[in-house]
Amino acid sequence: MNGVDPLLFKITVVLYLAGTILFLAYVVSQKETLSSFSIAATSFGFCAHLLALLFQTIHVGYLPLTNLTEAMSFFSWALVLTFLVVEYRYRIHILGTFILPLALVSIIPAAALPMAEKSLDPRLNSAWLLIHTPLALLGVVSFAMAFVMGVMYLIQERLLKSKRFNSLYYKLPSLDLLDDLNRKAVYLGFPLLTLGILTGALWGKYAWGSYWTWAPKQTLTLVTWVFYLVVLHGRLTIGWRAKKAAYLAIIGFLGVIFAFIGGTLLVKGLHTFV
Repeated sequence: MNGVDPLLFKITVVLYLAGTILFLAYVVSQKETLSSFSIAATSFGFCAHLLALLFQTIHVGYLPLTNLTEAMSFFSWALVLTFLVVEYRYRIHILGTFILPLALVSIIPAAALPMAEKSLDPRLNSAWLLIHTPLALLGVVSFAMAFVMGVMYLIQERLLKSKRFNSLYYKLPSLDLLDDLNRKAVYLGFPLLTLGILTGALWGKYAWGSYWTWAPKQTLTLVTWVFYLVVLHGRLTIGWRAKKAAYLAIIGFLGVIFAFIGGTLLVKGLHTFV
């Protein structure tokens, strides 16, 4: 990878770190203007991140989503993009306090670890690379948003029950809005994950001659899919919402992380991520 890419990733880390600090300062202070500075730092970081991904793609000649570090970088970028869209639509400034630390942790390996030159296996360098992995990662982003909404819901509910109407209470959205955004995130994430699994199976048939091998990552992903299918069923037919939905969103995302990272590290075979 050429020299500009690590520099841009490092700039991204600095800007995301600045955004994180400013968002935390916004939470504990009474200054609303801090939210504008934090969003500005996040936006500049997002632009630097986008440039880093573009330069990296041009340099290696394919979409850089073939290992865990690259996937975490894309996840970080897509998570920040989703935050900026939600922020523009709903003006939930405090959301950045929860999203930016996740994005920051996810981008650090891309900035800190050396990225060795490598040639992609011809069986993997296909149109499926542009379809399967982005779909799966966008599903993970949606579940991350549901997780954050669940955490914010539980915090707000506790503040209400204890009648602690402090600055945090007034900065958090209403319980109804948090529950609605949680629901929408799961509704979006489930079909994305489903398409990611289906396209992954088709890619596996094309690359390795088998739709499904029951590799650890595939198995864990399937378990996660079943979990969210149950959550979706509960939402649509039983009417699960509010506190139960918040807890399920948190549990589900922890399962996603285990499948996403743990499953990848357990893989032994021809491919280690895609």
